[in-house]
Formats: sequence, structure tokens, C-alpha cells
Amino acid sequence: MKIQILGTGCAKCRKLAELAEKAAQELGLDYELVKVTAIGEILDFGVMATPGLAVDGKVLAAGKVPTADQVKKLLQDSLEEN
Repeated sequence: MKIQILGTGCAKCRKLAELAEKAAQELGLDYELVKVTAIGEILDFGVMATPGLAVDGKVLAAGKVPTADQVKKLLQDSLEEN
């Protein structure tokens, strides 16, 4: 699973990266965490407001930092879809 954090590196982006990593570890996922910081690449995802969370190229959340429980659920739901 490729977890992508979409953002320029602001405090909210770093927080989302921490939450995503913690959730992935708690779920026992085999994952790679990638930070997408280039504005052009972020726009390619269709994200206009950061931070964004994507899994395997599919945007799951954007424009705010979800709670730890929400991040965990998003990752779990994404895993079940595949």
C-alpha cells in the first residue's frame, strides 16, 4: 500500500503524515509513506486545498487533518476495497 501525503510540508501536513503512519502501524499494514510536496503533482491529484491523504493514487481526504480514528478508518476501508 502506498500512502501519499499531499502538501507542501506545513504543520498540518506533518501532522497528517504522523497520523497516517501511526494508523498504518496499528493496522499492521505493509505500506510505503510518500510525501508529495510539488504543487504541480498535488494539483494532478485534483487537490486544491492541503493537506491531502491518498492511497495508491486515490484521494481519500483533502483540505483538513482528519482525526486519528478517521485516518485509521480511511486506511482500513481502502485496504478492504483492494
